[in-house]
Amino acid sequence: MQPLLKPGDEVLLNPDAYRYAQPQVDDIVVALHPQIPQLRIIKRVTARTAEGACVLKGDNAVASQDSRAFGAVALGSILGKVVCRF
Repeated sequence: MQPLLKPGDEVLLNPDAYRYAQPQVDDIVVALHPQIPQLRIIKRVTARTAEGACVLKGDNAVASQDSRAFGAVALGSILGKVVCRF
Protein backbone atom coordinates (compact mmCIF):
# COMPACT_ATOMS: atom_id res chain seq x y z
CA MET A 1 0.00 0.00 0.00
CA GLN A 2 1.28 3.49 -0.82
CA PRO A 3 1.66 5.74 2.23
CA LEU A 4 -1.17 8.27 2.46
CA LEU A 5 0.95 10.83 4.31
CA LYS A 6 4.25 12.20 3.08
CA PRO A 7 6.97 14.01 5.08
CA GLY A 8 5.86 17.59 5.61
CA ASP A 9 2.12 16.84 5.36
CA GLU A 10 -0.03 18.33 8.08
CA VAL A 11 -3.23 16.80 9.40
CA LEU A 12 -6.41 18.07 11.00
CA LEU A 13 -7.41 16.01 14.03
CA ASN A 14 -10.91 15.58 15.45
CA PRO A 15 -10.29 14.87 19.15
CA ASP A 16 -14.02 14.27 19.78
CA ALA A 17 -14.51 11.67 17.02
CA TYR A 18 -14.48 8.77 19.46
CA ARG A 19 -16.34 10.34 22.34
CA TYR A 20 -19.54 8.42 21.46
CA ALA A 21 -18.28 5.95 18.85
CA GLN A 22 -15.48 3.43 18.56
CA PRO A 23 -12.67 3.64 15.99
CA GLN A 24 -13.50 1.71 12.84
CA VAL A 25 -11.24 -0.34 10.60
CA ASP A 26 -9.50 1.94 8.04
CA ASP A 27 -9.79 5.06 10.24
CA ILE A 28 -6.54 7.00 10.42
CA VAL A 29 -5.86 8.00 14.01
CA VAL A 30 -3.34 9.87 16.12
CA ALA A 31 -2.29 7.89 19.19
CA LEU A 32 0.30 7.96 21.91
CA HIS A 33 3.12 5.49 21.30
CA PRO A 34 2.72 2.74 23.95
CA GLN A 35 6.46 2.57 24.70
CA ILE A 36 7.34 6.28 24.26
CA PRO A 37 4.35 8.17 25.74
CA GLN A 38 5.56 11.62 24.64
CA LEU A 39 5.60 10.47 20.98
CA ARG A 40 2.43 10.81 18.89
CA ILE A 41 1.98 8.43 15.99
CA ILE A 42 -0.36 8.47 13.00
CA LYS A 43 -1.54 5.01 11.98
CA ARG A 44 -4.44 3.21 10.32
CA VAL A 45 -6.80 1.04 12.40
CA THR A 46 -6.68 -2.46 10.91
CA ALA A 47 -8.57 -4.43 13.56
CA ARG A 48 -10.21 -4.30 16.96
CA THR A 49 -9.43 -6.81 19.69
CA ALA A 50 -11.93 -8.54 21.94
CA GLU A 51 -10.75 -6.25 24.75
CA GLY A 52 -11.61 -3.17 22.67
CA ALA A 53 -8.05 -2.14 21.86
CA CYS A 54 -7.05 -1.18 18.32
CA VAL A 55 -4.47 -2.81 16.09
CA LEU A 56 -2.64 0.01 14.32
CA LYS A 57 -0.48 -0.32 11.23
CA GLY A 58 1.44 2.15 9.15
CA ASP A 59 0.78 2.33 5.42
CA ASN A 60 4.52 1.95 4.77
CA ALA A 61 4.89 -1.51 6.30
CA VAL A 62 8.64 -1.76 5.65
CA ALA A 63 9.53 1.43 7.53
CA SER A 64 6.72 1.65 10.07
CA GLN A 65 6.83 0.86 13.75
CA ASP A 66 3.30 -0.18 14.61
CA SER A 67 1.25 -2.84 16.40
CA ARG A 68 3.47 -5.54 14.92
CA ALA A 69 6.19 -4.17 17.23
CA PHE A 70 4.23 -2.96 20.28
CA GLY A 71 0.87 -4.74 20.16
CA ALA A 72 -2.65 -3.36 20.22
CA VAL A 73 -3.21 0.16 21.52
CA ALA A 74 -5.75 0.92 24.26
CA LEU A 75 -8.63 3.24 23.35
CA GLY A 76 -7.42 5.70 25.98
CA SER A 77 -4.21 6.19 24.01
CA ILE A 78 -6.04 7.26 20.86
CA LEU A 79 -6.11 11.06 20.71
CA GLY A 80 -8.48 11.43 17.77
CA LYS A 81 -9.31 10.79 14.14
CA VAL A 82 -7.47 12.38 11.23
CA VAL A 83 -10.15 14.10 9.17
CA CYS A 84 -8.07 16.08 6.68
CA ARG A 85 -4.51 16.31 5.40
CA PHE A 86 -2.72 19.27 3.82
